[in-house]
Amino acid sequence: MSQSLKARVFGILEPGDEDSKYFDPFIMGLIMLNVVAVVFETVKSIYTPYAHVFYAFDVFSVAVFTVEYILRVWSCTEDFRFKDPVRGRLRFMVTPMAIVDLMAVLPFYLPFVSADLRFMRAMRLFRLFRILKLARYSESLQTFIDVLRLKREELILMFFAIMILLIVSSSLVYDAEHEAQPDAFSSIPAAMWWGIVTLATVGYGDVYPETTWGRLIGSVVVILGIGLFALPTGVLASGFAEVLARKKEKQKMEKMRCPHCGRYMGDLARSVDEVHEKNRIDHFGLNARFVTLLNGLQYSLRFLWNHGHHLLRKAQVRCLP
Repeated sequence: MSQSLKARVFGILEPGDEDSKYFDPFIMGLIMLNVVAVVFETVKSIYTPYAHVFYAFDVFSVAVFTVEYILRVWSCTEDFRFKDPVRGRLRFMVTPMAIVDLMAVLPFYLPFVSADLRFMRAMRLFRLFRILKLARYSESLQTFIDVLRLKREELILMFFAIMILLIVSSSLVYDAEHEAQPDAFSSIPAAMWWGIVTLATVGYGDVYPETTWGRLIGSVVVILGIGLFALPTGVLASGFAEVLARKKEKQKMEKMRCPHCGRYMGDLARSVDEVHEKNRIDHFGLNARFVTLLNGLQYSLRFLWNHGHHLLRKAQVRCLP
């Protein structure tokens, strides 16, 4: 009974399952309402007259998210990756989505530990972590996460290239502009603000080079920034194309799944071929032994046919008086 109940709870909490078709819209709507509540709590004209409503809604949301988190930890052993009752649950609790679930409810409980008002205000802002829970229920967000996971090496490489260009350009413009503008370019870290807005081709205009060398460096950095920031766009676009192609292929394979055993038709075909091959080998082995036996009998009969009469003659001679 406990195992069936645990499996049912796991099916309800797992997105995309048949049992979760009512739970998924409810939890997604609750997450969106929480984000809207956090935003409107910063508007005093709205929050002041309805403070008790916001607080009651927050308590209700935290209760739902807490129960959800506890049930997820309890039922995660239904997943083959977390089969062990103790270590499996500990591994589940350190997965990214489980950490997001914990961060969604933690800001409500931490103010009971500390009475610092600044800490309490900071924890209230951390309630925005609840929007990350949508990644579990939104197929679009899951697709974006799959793209980042697929292209993480290329994106990390480009990030380091951007950081190297930022440091080099900031150092060069600091050397060129420090004497002319000691306040705006007081240090290399201060010049990095100019480097960031120039590489991103934003150009706020609050800090800009005045010397000839500084303007030359700025022109080169702008051109490099346009090309460098265009590279991640192409990488992400190719990643989206690959992920979507894989999903379409998976959908085609799902249509070929056997409704009875859940295995793919290709796997079933390979299994049948393996069985036939095994039977063929077994039959071949039996036939080989049978043929060997027949050959032995044939050789014995041939020996008796060729030499039997000589043996009979010798026996007759020995029997004569």
